[in-house]
Amino acid sequence: MDAPGHIEFLKNMVTGAARAEAALLVIDANEGIMENSKRHGYLLSMLGIKQIAVLVNKMDLVNYSKEKFDKLVSEYSKFLNTLKIKPLAFIPISAVNGDNIAIMSKNMNWYNGKNVLELVDLFEKSADKINKPFRMPIQDIYKFTEGGDDRRIVAGTVETGTISVGDTAIFWPSGKESIINSIEEFNAPKRNSVGPEKATGFTLKTQIYIKPGEIMTKKGEKMPYVSSKFQANVFWMGRSPFIKGKRYKLKIGSDRTFAELVEVVNVIDAAELNSFKGKQQLDRHDVGLCVIETSKPVTFDLIDEIEYTGRFVIVDNYDIAGGGIIVKKADEAESLFISHIKQREFSWEKGYISPKLRSIRNHHKGKFIVLTGDGTKLAPETSKILEEELFNMRFNTYYMGISNIKQGLEIDLLGEIYDREEHIRRIGELARIFTDAGMIFITSIERLDKFEAEKLRLLNSPNEIIIVNMSDEILEKADFNFSSKNSSAEIVNGILKLLGTSNVIPNYVI
Repeated sequence: MDAPGHIEFLKNMVTGAARAEAALLVIDANEGIMENSKRHGYLLSMLGIKQIAVLVNKMDLVNYSKEKFDKLVSEYSKFLNTLKIKPLAFIPISAVNGDNIAIMSKNMNWYNGKNVLELVDLFEKSADKINKPFRMPIQDIYKFTEGGDDRRIVAGTVETGTISVGDTAIFWPSGKESIINSIEEFNAPKRNSVGPEKATGFTLKTQIYIKPGEIMTKKGEKMPYVSSKFQANVFWMGRSPFIKGKRYKLKIGSDRTFAELVEVVNVIDAAELNSFKGKQQLDRHDVGLCVIETSKPVTFDLIDEIEYTGRFVIVDNYDIAGGGIIVKKADEAESLFISHIKQREFSWEKGYISPKLRSIRNHHKGKFIVLTGDGTKLAPETSKILEEELFNMRFNTYYMGISNIKQGLEIDLLGEIYDREEHIRRIGELARIFTDAGMIFITSIERLDKFEAEKLRLLNSPNEIIIVNMSDEILEKADFNFSSKNSSAEIVNGILKLLGTSNVIPNYVI
């Protein structure tokens, strides 16, 4: 991959280098070591590229001077040593004349090392991937139905490690697990194991609901980190600075989510490797150690353990504005989300009517009821029947479908996942108002996961919530787990009994 070196094209350079296993770093012999030469060295170090050769080009413009070459090698080697980079070689070349490119140059008899072609032949394909723990970002889940085919194939590209039929796979951040039943590939011989850089698919013995963006791992190996907060070295390329209080889109593996800058720990001058504190944003071409918080937990490895799942990009509007490597999991004790809840409650202005007075007048307490299912119409249909039953009992109740709050939400090239996160936030904030007013507020959200369930609990706090799951897969945070085989009437009766025994509505009404 040929990446331009000018500072205005650093984004292109980082894009090219991010997937590289080796690099040829080109320096102009006539200009000498410029700021950008140092910046490129730093970025290669930051991206974890170990196989690097430095090509000192345009030697014809300095009359093929050995003294000029030796001076440049000495100066640049000292800089690279501070980055713990040891180049495989420094090669004096003249690209325009072909000196030391494919054959040795007669103009530089003083050089007795390898030419560029010989050096490239020495670069080794990374064998390290196969020895690392298994990692495969989930691209999608495909369901086949033609001809009685009932396979659900979990598809993606293996980044590291190997996995075989019969192994137990664990998916993160959900933590769900199942045994590999088969390895699937299109128009290919049957195989029992698969390794790095292979685009493949798997069927599972126990069907579980997982989402694109999760990372598949192998039980018994080192597990990745799951967190919504981490420390990372971020290289900023956006025209607008990386600032606090703004939501960006973060892409790591096949996962996408919102992210915010929590703290700039320090900013590094990539050319001189000086670090300074106190700066609260990253400007264009800054490199900084930052604390970043995502709107939902993401799965990652630290860059010095598995670099392929320790890298991410940040999108500002529609442009890739930054790239980063994760160096540490951060403390989640005081997240931006928790801070928001605390600030909201601190500023909440209450009237003279207490929740107890409202419950006496309404003959019931306020409650947030969330019904979730497997994507069928069971959850919304049951929610509407529940609303109707409570209404006929003369209780103050209201059902709101999740689609009612879709209008005006952002839909962009990174997909509808951003819609869902905003849906969850909005419905949770609305629930806080409805339940504070003493109403029984009902909604249905398909395939709610344990992180979304916990977020709804926090958004509705200090008021109460009931989460009802009606799928064949147990939801960890649910108060009730029904089967998809239960009818709407059975589920509604179960919820009404729960409301009665928990004194939300009076028992005698049932």
